[in-house]
Amino acid sequence: MLYSAPLRQKLSLLFALSLSAISLVLPTRQVAAEARRESEWHAGNWQPAPGFKQSPIWPRVIPDTFKVDGSEELNKEGDFVGKVSIPTMTIYPAKGRPSDTAVVVFPGGGYWCLAMKLEGTDICDWLTSRGITCILLKYRVPGDKLYPRSGCYPSHAAALDDAQRTIRLVRSRAKELKVDPHKIGVIGFSAGGHLVAATSTLYDKEIYKPVDAIDRLSCRPDFAIAVYPGHLTEHTKKKFELNKYIPVTKNTPPTFIVQAADDPVDTVDNSLVYFAALKEAKVAAELHIFAKGKHAFGLTPSSLPVSDWPKLAERWLEEIKMLPKQ
Repeated sequence: MLYSAPLRQKLSLLFALSLSAISLVLPTRQVAAEARRESEWHAGNWQPAPGFKQSPIWPRVIPDTFKVDGSEELNKEGDFVGKVSIPTMTIYPAKGRPSDTAVVVFPGGGYWCLAMKLEGTDICDWLTSRGITCILLKYRVPGDKLYPRSGCYPSHAAALDDAQRTIRLVRSRAKELKVDPHKIGVIGFSAGGHLVAATSTLYDKEIYKPVDAIDRLSCRPDFAIAVYPGHLTEHTKKKFELNKYIPVTKNTPPTFIVQAADDPVDTVDNSLVYFAALKEAKVAAELHIFAKGKHAFGLTPSSLPVSDWPKLAERWLEEIKMLPKQ
């Protein structure tokens, strides 16, 4: 989708940002992949804290399987997991005054690993404290040999398969989880932010063959939060053009986007082009660009204004009636 010249000019003037070609981003990511191979990773399965249980999301055969070189592995600290071939979900019940809202959480990691603490359990701790039931998805990441262009849809559909299936599973278990089947949203970070955009726009496409009755349910999120999203300017021929595999329409769910203007990994134009597409389609959308914050800030405490984004997200959830006002 190509946007009109006036719209491009307005956004350029508003944010005074230089749009970088994706080729400038890839070396940074490739360096990260090299660092991953040289760091102290070891074979091991990520496990949630005691009292929580992860469950498989597929009943039998997993669609769009791929060969992983070795078994699932963890970094030295155990907060990143890589080479995930068997996807799971972990349910974190709402605390305190529960709402009837649920959120599926997509950690980031460039589609070669998953930041299970910073962009996973930490996010669940925050949202459950606000009465939201969280479902943490450990989606498939094939490893850095397929990274970056083969790591996500359309080159590889595994992560999107897992995301769509999990939304359907949560919807099928709405009564059990004590949530409204029409109040199921998604939140994702970096590559997980791309997964947010993909689930928000490809819900009406048959990405995988149905495996049971659950797959007859809708996988459309009712709202979406994308935090420093990536991959949204790939598969394009021009600057300031949205990834053609993210087909925004008027039915794309309400969306909240946040990013730092100085993000050196997934540059801010990812958020800008997505927001522009949402507004052009007349989708209710809110965008927050902070001057400083870099990449992968998550919920890390900071003296910078970027650390206020969770409060802004909560107010937005109240505004769209997914959370009761405090």
